[in-house]
Amino acid sequence: MNADRLRPVVLTLAAGALAAVLTGCQQGGAAAGGAAPGAPAAGTTAPGPAGSAGGGTPTAAPTAAPTAVPTAAPAVKKPAASKTAAPTPPPAPKPKAPAPKAKDCVDSPPGPDDVDPDEFALYRIEELPGSTGKVNLVVRHGAWGCAPKDSDGGPFVVAGEESRWALDQAAYVTATNPIVTSTENQRIGVQELIDWVKAHPDSGLVFRYQVGNDGAVHQLEEVFTP
Repeated sequence: MNADRLRPVVLTLAAGALAAVLTGCQQGGAAAGGAAPGAPAAGTTAPGPAGSAGGGTPTAAPTAAPTAVPTAAPAVKKPAASKTAAPTPPPAPKPKAPAPKAKDCVDSPPGPDDVDPDEFALYRIEELPGSTGKVNLVVRHGAWGCAPKDSDGGPFVVAGEESRWALDQAAYVTATNPIVTSTENQRIGVQELIDWVKAHPDSGLVFRYQVGNDGAVHQLEEVFTP
C-alpha cells in the first residue's frame, strides 16, 4: 500500500531530474558551439604578462580616427592695378626752313636748278608728215640773265644742248614784236609762225609753253623783250 503511493512520487522526481539534465546539456552545447575554440569568453580580460596584478590589462576599445577639418585655401592677393602713364605727346615738328628764294636772274651760265621749266628759246621748226598733225620745235632751255644798268631787260641765257618738242598744228599761238608789229601778244596761226621762223632761223625768241595730255605743245606764247 505505501509502496504504491511512493511510486508516482519517485517517477515524478526522476522525470524532473532528467529534464534538468537535458536542459543543462542543451545550454552547454549552445555555449560551446557559439564561442571559437580558445577565444576568451565575453567579459573576461586577456591574460596579462606574468607577474602583473589582476592577471592582465583590459583591452581598450579602438577610438574613431579624428576627422581633419579642411583648412581654407589662402586667399590669392590680386596684384595692385598699375597706374597707366599718360602717353607722352610726340614732339612738335620743327618748322621747316623756308626754301631759298629763287634768283630773279643769273649772272653766269645757268645750272640745272636755274633752268626755267616753262620757257625755252626757239631756233628752228622741222615739218613732219601731215598725217601726224604736228611739227617739231628745235629749242634750248635756259634762264634770264641779269640786266645791265643801262638796259631795259636781261638776255635769256641758254644752257645745254638743243632738244625737239612736238607742236600740235592746231595749237594756240600768240606772238609780239618782231613777229608782229605789236608789243602785246597777238593770235597767229601755226603756219604763220613756221613761215617767220624759216625766214629768221636761229633767232632765239623766247616762248612760254604748255603741254597737253599727248605730250605735245598745245599753247605757245611769245615773251616780249625790248
